Parts: sequence; C-alpha cells; structure tokens
Amino acid sequence: MIKICKENKESVLRKIYTGEFDNVAASVSNLVDDIILSMHKSGILASLANKLPDKRAHNTTIPFELVMALSVAAKMKTNTSICDVPYAITDHRVLAELGYNIINTEKDLKAGMMTESSLRFLFGKYEAKELFKSYNEVVQEQIMPKLNYKPNIHILDCTELSVNLDNNNYEQSAVTINKYGDADRGYKLASLRGIVEDTGIIEEIEFGAMNVHDLELSREMLKTTKVFNPGDILIEDRGFLDRDLINYLKSERQIDVYVPLKSNMNAYQIAVQVAKEENKWEKHPSREKQKIAFVPNLKNYWWSDVAQSRKKYNENDDMEINSCIVWDTETDSYFVFITTDTTVSAKQIITTYELRPEIEEDYRQLKDFWKLQNFKSTKINMIALHIIMVLFGYLFFQLYILMPEGEQYSHKSLPVILNNYQPVAMPYLVFYADDEFGIFSISEIIKLYSSCSVEAQRRLLQVLKWWRIIIIYKLFFVLLFVIFSPYLSNSANSPGFGSRNSWSFISLYNINV
Repeated sequence: MIKICKENKESVLRKIYTGEFDNVAASVSNLVDDIILSMHKSGILASLANKLPDKRAHNTTIPFELVMALSVAAKMKTNTSICDVPYAITDHRVLAELGYNIINTEKDLKAGMMTESSLRFLFGKYEAKELFKSYNEVVQEQIMPKLNYKPNIHILDCTELSVNLDNNNYEQSAVTINKYGDADRGYKLASLRGIVEDTGIIEEIEFGAMNVHDLELSREMLKTTKVFNPGDILIEDRGFLDRDLINYLKSERQIDVYVPLKSNMNAYQIAVQVAKEENKWEKHPSREKQKIAFVPNLKNYWWSDVAQSRKKYNENDDMEINSCIVWDTETDSYFVFITTDTTVSAKQIITTYELRPEIEEDYRQLKDFWKLQNFKSTKINMIALHIIMVLFGYLFFQLYILMPEGEQYSHKSLPVILNNYQPVAMPYLVFYADDEFGIFSISEIIKLYSSCSVEAQRRLLQVLKWWRIIIIYKLFFVLLFVIFSPYLSNSANSPGFGSRNSWSFISLYNINV
C-alpha cells in the first residue's frame, strides 16, 4: 500500500520513546537531491504541478509536487522504470523542505518509496499530447519568466527514438528506412533549444511517428511558438529547408533564419560560382583548413512555392537572403550557409550557424547517458511520461549549472558525474511511524536511547542494525570529549562531565552533524 507520510518530529519522538515506530532509513546526500532541493527553493519544482492537472480521484492528500519531484529524481538517477527507484529522494534536507514522503507499507523501505503500478494508474489518466503540452507550458509560462530567461537564439532539430523493430505493440510508432538503408521503428522528437549563457534549455518540443518528415513535424511549432520574439535568430539544418516558411518567419514574426543549402539547389550553385569568380576568400574564424566568402542577393535564385505557382517572379514574393560560402581547401568542397539577416557578414553567418552542434550534443547526452529512448512500456502515454520526465531532469541540471552552487559541473553530463560521485551518508536518520516521519541527528538518537525504556532501547537496536556501529562510535567519541573537555579550556565554566551544557557544547562543535 502506498502511503503519504507527513513530517511531524514531535509526534514521532513520542512514539520512539515507546518503541512504536515502524521503520527507519538513513539520510544519504546525493547530487540529484542537491539539485531537487535547489529547484524546490527557487520555486521551479512547484511549476510542474502548476501546469499538469492533478487527475487523482483518491489519495489526493499526497502533494502533487512530491509525485513530480520523485518522478524527476528517478530519471535524473537514470532509473528508467518507476519501480527501479529504491530511494528517489534520500536526503533529509529535501524531505524536510518538502514536508512529505511516500512509502510502500508492504515492503521494506529499501525496496522502494513507491510502486510502478500506483504511478501507472495515475499517469494512465493522461494523454500523450497533454503530457507534451505540459512540458512546453511549464518551461514557457512558469520557468522562463520566473528566471527571466529570454533566449534570442534558438536551434531547431529532430532526433529519432528507436524501439524494437519486431514489436508492433508500440502505440503510434511507425517503420521507416533509416539513413543506413535499414528498417527502423520508433518515434521522432522535434525540439527548440534556447541559448542561455554557456548552455541552453529545451524550450519547446513536438512529438510524432518516425516516418513523419522533420519539417512537417516542426512546421506548426515554428509558426505558433511563444518563445520567438522579433529580432530573434533561428538556426536549422538543411532538412528544414522551406522557402515559404522562411518567408513567413521573416515577414510575419521578424525571425531571421540561418540554414545551409543543398548542393543540388540553384542558389547553392550560383553562390559557389560567384565566390570562385570573385576570389575574395577570407580565413575561417575557427577552422584552419577552410576559407569563407560573402555572396549577397540570392533571393532571385530560390523561389517560393507561391512564386513558382504563378510561373512569374515578383520581387515582393520572397525575402532577401545573403550567404557565406565555406571552401574546404583540403577536400576542395564547398558549403553554402544562408540567412535572411542582411546586416551580417560572412564571418557572422558562419559563427552563428556553428552554434548548432549544441543541440546535437543535447540529443547525444539524452540518448547515451540519460536513457531517453529506454522505454519500459509500449503505451504511448507512458512513453510520453518517460520523455518529459527525462527532459525535466535534464532541464533541472542545465538550470543548476547556471547557479553558483552548480557552476563546477558546467560542461559535464550528470549521469557521468554520478558514476564517479560518492554519496555521503549523513548523520541523520528518518524515522517512520504510522503516517508521519521525523528526522533526527545521530546525537539526538544517542540522547534519546539513553532515556528510553528498556523495551524501546531493544526496539531501537533491532531497527537500527548496522547503525549500531556508528552509534557506538559516536558514544565513544562523546565520552572522550566529555572526559577531556575540562582540559581544553582554562575557564572554570568549561563544560565537563556531568555539565548540563555538555550536550549543547557538543552540538556547537558539530559532533551531531
């Protein structure tokens, strides 16, 4: 049975005195818990519950924010199945801040805080579209305004999420031929990434079957997204080439697009020809064996569908485009990058476009380290749940490294960090009694043990088990301190054995920390 426990230290304390508590768990500090705590204190964690409606008919006493916190924490620890989480949140500081915890009364605490079936039942009430929409709304309407983030550079890309080719039970999946010529089954995720300082955040997503073209999956998102502001920049790859859409973004939304042309396009061939004839090559800003050239006024060489349908070109049909031609002198090959921003140079064009690998790195991280496509269910809503919880976890980490406490982890992957991260066993124990929990320091337990009844002491020793060693160590340390404390100060009032100030003095010097 899944049960909510509310923090009530005084009530639990009384039950410890009588030996009527149910179980105890160690407090373990983990980087994920640190991140969750930071997100909670900044109000970001609450944003998840604000936008995703709570559809529970029963058991609504469990704060929805807690359900969200545990679900995201699990993904951050790369536990792809809900039931895989032995302790989603184990740090007493986080539990104290949240004020609640979830336990499974039918299992030992080590077996997990919550069952897979309980969350499957809850999230089974949500449609996939609803879950994806909630991610976009949380980021755009809650998190970005709260942090005053207004990215002016956005990167668009799609990634394929593969599943078992032979399993046609994956709801709404499709089979297509991949770039290697092999059959593949799965889904496709489109995303807009906003550049923020030295990192970025995935600010909007769209989801579909694998056989949907990148452009078609993204078209409506680009036309309606709320993250664009006049003067912003959109960086795309050549899979999103569409003259009409580029015109729309420039004329209707005042967004400048940066995108490479395909080699079979007339505008590409004209731009390369002009660059060769003029022979005004400059050094590439970052690549030693490449050179660049500026070729303006290419709009007459790439017509929109509107212009082509009339078979007559009108100067007002299409937006002006300029280009940067890149010449790879080692391979003698050419690349053409265009933009609707007619105020920038060739160097500025290529420097801006080379921000695009940032989103490719996002996808690599999410797939290789965050297990984005490790679906444990074939149901589309559970697939959607997994994706958005992973994305929220990834987002939390990106936001954390922008904070002073997380700067040391910049340009690193959280799962890789966790592989080398040593969780710290904190000198605190979390006691559970009925539907309440209390957090106690080891020194508090030592003091409590000495004043309990014999039966309560026996119960404490039975439950604490391996913590006995730590308690004995603490008692020994305290005993030494009390014996020798009179020699540590010349003051006649120095706390010593039997002094009523001994415990407060010990606490002052962090013996209980």
